[in-house]
Amino acid sequence: MTISVTPGSNIYLYQEDILTESQVEEIQSHVTNKKKTLKLLDILPTRGPLAFEAFLKSLEEEFWWVKEKLEQKAEDPKDRAVNEQALAEQCAIPEPTLQKVPTDQDLNRLAGRLGLEWESVVLDLGLPLWEVQRCRASHPLSLHGQALAGLVRWRQRSGRKATVQRLLQALQAADIHPSTLEDVFQ
Repeated sequence: MTISVTPGSNIYLYQEDILTESQVEEIQSHVTNKKKTLKLLDILPTRGPLAFEAFLKSLEEEFWWVKEKLEQKAEDPKDRAVNEQALAEQCAIPEPTLQKVPTDQDLNRLAGRLGLEWESVVLDLGLPLWEVQRCRASHPLSLHGQALAGLVRWRQRSGRKATVQRLLQALQAADIHPSTLEDVFQ
């Protein structure tokens, strides 16, 4: 899912003192909407505790469905645990497997199935945009290589928190069917 960053949303965030003038200019300097969006999403977490609510408000008119989806993701942790269990049951991966850290072989198989969605997945996993760009630059002719580099880098950064369960959540956030992981971990 790509959110088109409109000048209106950036102006709203500027008016609310979430973005600085130079940050708005930096976002708008990018050529494609996808790059503008990625830049905004790269900057937003650094802008303080009010940034997320202001961002949601900026989405209300044009992107109300995105706002709803983001609000669902920010739900109560008890509800999240129930949803995680339901998701795990849906993909039929055993609980011990969900808690394990994926191996290089697991990540290699998954990278081969992600295609262009690999960026959305690793960004949801918390890999910073600059590292995603580094993965792209390191493997300019291989989508599989880019995806694998991103997944390996996520695992390195996250340590024991880099679980199959977390991968499953990231796939769900990128609207990739959980069966993608079934094939990898069975």
